[in-house]
Amino acid sequence: MQDQAQTLTITRPDDWHLHLRDGAALASTVPWSAAQFARAIVMPNLKPPVVDTAQALEYRARILAARVPGSDFQPLMTLYLTDRTPPQEIARAKASGAVFGVKLYPAGATTNSDSGVTDLRNVHGVLEAMQREGMPLLVHGEVTDSQVDVFDREAVFIERHLQAIRRDFPGLKIVLEHITTSHAVDFVLANDARDARGAPLLGATITAHHLLHSRNAMFRGGLRPHYYCLPVLKRETHRLRLLDAACSGDPRFFLGTDSAPHARGAKEADCGCAGCFSALHALELYAQAFEQAGRLDRLEGFAAHFGADFYGLPRNAGRVELRRQAWTVPLSLDYMDTSIVPVDAGETLHWRVAPAGAAATQA
Repeated sequence: MQDQAQTLTITRPDDWHLHLRDGAALASTVPWSAAQFARAIVMPNLKPPVVDTAQALEYRARILAARVPGSDFQPLMTLYLTDRTPPQEIARAKASGAVFGVKLYPAGATTNSDSGVTDLRNVHGVLEAMQREGMPLLVHGEVTDSQVDVFDREAVFIERHLQAIRRDFPGLKIVLEHITTSHAVDFVLANDARDARGAPLLGATITAHHLLHSRNAMFRGGLRPHYYCLPVLKRETHRLRLLDAACSGDPRFFLGTDSAPHARGAKEADCGCAGCFSALHALELYAQAFEQAGRLDRLEGFAAHFGADFYGLPRNAGRVELRRQAWTVPLSLDYMDTSIVPVDAGETLHWRVAPAGAAATQA
């Protein structure tokens, strides 16, 4: 780090939870993320979902084709776990060298999750294969029981399901994604099993919007659909606990934006989509959160070291510079033939990623 008051230079970061969509959307989503991150774990919840290795490789090729000239951004692919996923697919995925996780969506939990798992007993054979192959399970940790309050879905999932997965598959590598509650923080802290490399077997990603906002943001001055995401924003007490975890220096917590692009009309609708778009300015949002906590010195580990270590990948060689600079998040951006509204649109941020030519230098 250099001159912390005005600049912050860190290892080039990665995004360990990202939605890029497909088709025409890639022309926007890939450059947005590639401008800030070297690699990203790409979610498989397309229509239809990415359920096998061949589909993942085809999707990867489309992402690579959408990079701007000179970009070295690398998508790390995932498979969508279904009730019918064959256990032998895990060995194929591992052997490909391109698939880095399998995503568990409880059926109906979030956007494009209708093909998700209906009963964990249906996928025990797959989980056994994943444990054997060292393939991480990436968990959207919410129950979909209509009797459970939406603000309690994460805590209930941990109690009903995640504890059992951890017990039944003690060697399985698990990422509890986009955690939102103190319950999730407590679960991660209470489970410190390690693999043969000494790396944690349980980790968690945290989004910038869950570090910066409580559920009040959705209702400030009226209904604010661009703060609606799943898992939903929680109470201020949970936000503060997440911030403590992210800033703690504990390598089990690392960056995952869960940036989820939806066209403006799909968000501002009578039944609007869940998801916050942050790829444009994710690193600046995280810097804002860490500075508010007085822990800018911990941003580099969270953003650039711990996720790579968890996945057993080398840390990036390049560097990125953030400069202290007040700027206003755009109210909207062009997106395909419509527009998209970034999280915190119209708000002032106080850090800015330096232009690519000046920012991403090789160590």
